[in-house]
Amino acid sequence: MVSREDLGRALDRAVVERPQWRCGRTLDLYSRPDGQSLTTQIAAGRQVRAIAVDGATDMVQLQGCEDDYPGWVAIAQLAHLTVADAPYQALTVTRSQIEAKIPDAIAFGMAALAVPNRYRWGGSTAPDYDCSGLVQAAFVSVGIWLPRDSYLQQDFTAAIARDEELMAGDLLFFGSPERTDHVAIYLGQGRYLHSSGYDHGRGGMAIDSLIEGGEGDDVIAQYYRQRRRGAGRLLGSYQPTGQLP
Repeated sequence: MVSREDLGRALDRAVVERPQWRCGRTLDLYSRPDGQSLTTQIAAGRQVRAIAVDGATDMVQLQGCEDDYPGWVAIAQLAHLTVADAPYQALTVTRSQIEAKIPDAIAFGMAALAVPNRYRWGGSTAPDYDCSGLVQAAFVSVGIWLPRDSYLQQDFTAAIARDEELMAGDLLFFGSPERTDHVAIYLGQGRYLHSSGYDHGRGGMAIDSLIEGGEGDDVIAQYYRQRRRGAGRLLGSYQPTGQLP
């Protein structure tokens, strides 16, 4: 178990030199030190490092060692952490290796779709995902790490110029003209898998179409088609830097 004393000693060191701790259970991380607004989840077995402490709220900011993503938890949650046996070592994969893993990543997504689920902002563990949490989890299931948020995932991929070039496993990005805020996994034949919210989406995971007038075309599919910002192809697995995004 990690103690407050361990935390204090860790914070005295440079960020990249701080000890890594292994999660014994899934932790919910929040975007603010008041414990409001879920931002991501750290699954059991993942590794984290301490970034900061907010003494006013007794919250600690942790960073996922695999994706550099930060969030806040109550200091009491340190009880679910132990010292990692070794620092996380990111794997290097080639595009051909990624292509071989894409069918299994899609199979993960389809299996998640088959389970009752709902959209959960910040959700990145089963059964309730947000859009980028689902994409990240699907590829993590086959050993490929992506950044956590949709706009970061877009920056991480190689842009695809034309829809005719799309391949299964590519990522589709949606949002406003100024910013990407939604992502999906392309399945082929104009179809994509995503987890969408409640205001303009399906409140959970679904398959929708890029093709106007295609099977399942409705106001929701039309909404996302109108917000298309592009597509990207994975060329590697994320290599953490220890820096905050």
